[in-house]
Amino acid sequence: MRISIAADSLDGVAARVVSEVERRGHSVTLYGALAPNDRSDWAWCCSAAARDIPQGRADQAIVCCWTGTGASIAANKIPGVRAALCVDAATADGARTWNDANALALSLRLTSEQTLLEILDAWFAGKPSTDPADVANITEVSRP
Repeated sequence: MRISIAADSLDGVAARVVSEVERRGHSVTLYGALAPNDRSDWAWCCSAAARDIPQGRADQAIVCCWTGTGASIAANKIPGVRAALCVDAATADGARTWNDANALALSLRLTSEQTLLEILDAWFAGKPSTDPADVANITEVSRP
């Protein structure tokens, strides 16, 4: 899978996100503090990573900032992106299952290395629900 990854700083698990996604066999495109000479402000780098999804350059995105909140807000401003701020594996699984989330937002402050691994396990194993009610919800939030 092609994953665009953005972080507004190199704090916490920022570098580990990249190495772990690559270790799992995905190709990555980097933004913000993860990319030399790129603008690292959360609004710019997280928007850029998320924009890769509807433009067909990435299948998913992972966006990171100190709390994860700004990263998720920036990503969710991009039409076609459903970003979920996940602090644990259960939330990541639910986001993929019920929300068909295609962008994972992470807090660089809160996410430990062990929690990161658990979140990524759940995220990449998750599949969108085919239940009609869940599909209807995704259709509703996908309207312009």
